[in-house]
Amino acid sequence: MFLSVVVPCMNEQDAIPALVARLEVVIAPYKERAEIILVDDGSTDATWDAIVAAQSRVPQLRGLRMSSNRGHQVALTAGLEAARGGRIFMLDADLQDPPELLADMMAMMDRGYDVVYGSRREREGETWFKRASASAFYRLLNLMSDVEIPRDTGDFRLVSRRALDAVLAMPEKARFVRGMFAWVGYRQIGIEYTRAARTVGETKYPLRKMIRLAMDAMTGFSTRPLRLATRLSFVSLGVAALMMIYVLHSMLAYQTVPGWASVIVAISAFSGVQLLTLGILGEYIGRLYLEAKNRPLYFISEDTETPVPVQLKTRA
Repeated sequence: MFLSVVVPCMNEQDAIPALVARLEVVIAPYKERAEIILVDDGSTDATWDAIVAAQSRVPQLRGLRMSSNRGHQVALTAGLEAARGGRIFMLDADLQDPPELLADMMAMMDRGYDVVYGSRREREGETWFKRASASAFYRLLNLMSDVEIPRDTGDFRLVSRRALDAVLAMPEKARFVRGMFAWVGYRQIGIEYTRAARTVGETKYPLRKMIRLAMDAMTGFSTRPLRLATRLSFVSLGVAALMMIYVLHSMLAYQTVPGWASVIVAISAFSGVQLLTLGILGEYIGRLYLEAKNRPLYFISEDTETPVPVQLKTRA
């Protein structure tokens, strides 16, 4: 197998026909040496039925149905583990990232690169808040991370087998795939493109999930938040020392304390710093707890390559 195309899907029943049609054209030059893997991440609509219908007419297509919704990054991991190709192409089912860019990515990989990622030059159809929050996310991530992660990128990329094997060797449960590929190194390069507006369905990354992904990214690739908590505690101690000096000076000068407002402000500020520090520590402790349990990352309930539904346990 030369090429594997991996696409995680969540409630994308309307997008599947167009997705498969465009992928058929993209993989046509490789004929039987290519495969398409669509991973249904516990959809609640007819996404799986659409995948099965597409597989009946496209022999290179394989469908995997997860036993429950595990999130985009885990669904992507499931598809990557099932991929058999020497080169692996990743994209989302919404077609905002053009699969036709594969030819250019292939050309770059022929020049010796192991990872060719799409870099978003423009983001059509997105609100100013979405663009601003995405920009802030990547800049804050690189500020806090020990690994340089390319800005304005997603999981849209073509990777070599050795780069993928390196990522799959990483056992963590809270996965941030684009960061994991940045961490493994090898030769990497970006290709700029214009990200199209979504034409069907709705985004699967509301603000809540974006914040969760950002937390996974920052705590998974850096201990700087812990060092930030330590610095904040020193700042708090410094401010407290200055306030003690002010209080002592007031007592010696027989000056009455101006009022309760300063006390309330000080208590609120210190309480906020303490809670922030506890929150940062909690994020890391929570990750340790998840890793220590060592539960399987996901289960596959159905595979179109098998005649009957199966229960496959993986990543124990």
